[in-house]
Amino acid sequence: METNIRQVERSLARVAQEDPDVALLQSVPGVGLLTATAFVALVGDCRRFPSGRRFASYLGLTSREDSTASRRRLGAISKRGDTYLRMLLIHGARSVLCHAKRRTDPPAFQAWALQTERRRGHNVAAVAVANKLARIVWAVWTHQRPFTVDGLVA
Repeated sequence: METNIRQVERSLARVAQEDPDVALLQSVPGVGLLTATAFVALVGDCRRFPSGRRFASYLGLTSREDSTASRRRLGAISKRGDTYLRMLLIHGARSVLCHAKRRTDPPAFQAWALQTERRRGHNVAAVAVANKLARIVWAVWTHQRPFTVDGLVA
């Protein structure tokens, strides 16, 4: 089994070398080889989404809404879209939170993640970070510019 896993990882690494989008997506924190190749394979062209919010909604990472004319109620995430991609993003978000806790002076994105975790709890923060990661992935992929600590490179 271990041999098969290593063989698949080598195959994915070859795909990553051939596809510039996979390497570009790996510049986003919390997005590794598996997540980047899954995005490219399952989403195809990211430009079909007009905004990062629509992309996050496609992945099921936005709030479910139950509204009438006079009131607006937002609930838990909708969980629509691909379960595997959502799971990979949430695991990536947990990784971002874990690495942020180890730093003495985390960058703005990680500091926001830690504040969200203190305010809302670990699991809610992980989903919120996954939502933000999906939007960052959309921006990086659409603008074809790698992610840096300060944001997108001009």
